[in-house]
Amino acid sequence: MLINARPDPAPSSAHDRVYRGLRSRIMHGEIAPGTALTLRGIGAEFDVSMTPARESVRRLSAEGALTISSSGRVTTPELNNERIEELAALRSLIEVELASRALPRAHIALIDRLHSINTRIADDIARQDAVGYIRRNLEFHRTLYLRAQAPAMLAMAETVWLQLGPTMRALYGRMQRKDTPQYHRLIISALKAGDEPGLRLAVRSDVTQGLRMLTA
Repeated sequence: MLINARPDPAPSSAHDRVYRGLRSRIMHGEIAPGTALTLRGIGAEFDVSMTPARESVRRLSAEGALTISSSGRVTTPELNNERIEELAALRSLIEVELASRALPRAHIALIDRLHSINTRIADDIARQDAVGYIRRNLEFHRTLYLRAQAPAMLAMAETVWLQLGPTMRALYGRMQRKDTPQYHRLIISALKAGDEPGLRLAVRSDVTQGLRMLTA
């Protein structure tokens, strides 16, 4: 009798699953700065062999999300002040431009969606859920920037978010937030009014203000 055994996942799909899962954890601040990771630990977490784990680590290292020392030790990056300032400047340049390009396509459904996300951010803050807050905050920005219809620029922004993920977790602990980000409300107001200078200022302030606390 023939038994239809389920085939093992293709190596590429296993690699993609590990890469996306680990990338999400890093971007959303689930892993603190300077945390050491092992291929064995990654493989066990995602139930894969060492090869997909190794390839995922190499890919994330190329994106600046992980650091590999000369001895092969893998860690999430601990950013110095100069690096934080550089990435904050990149966020300001890229995201202000994305928001500006999104403005002409900012219909009422988008504005309602952003307002809904911001309401859920308030819930995350009330629960002191740092990871939920970071995830939702990036969802707010991504939802707006998708309207820019500039995929290459958005991909660059996401690479910066990825490099900042663990640092954003440290920032959340320092901020002791108790209410929704004020600049999100200004972003929504500027979108409603079609106010491009106001939108650019609100986005620039939102993406740089908090990071300045880490370099003070």
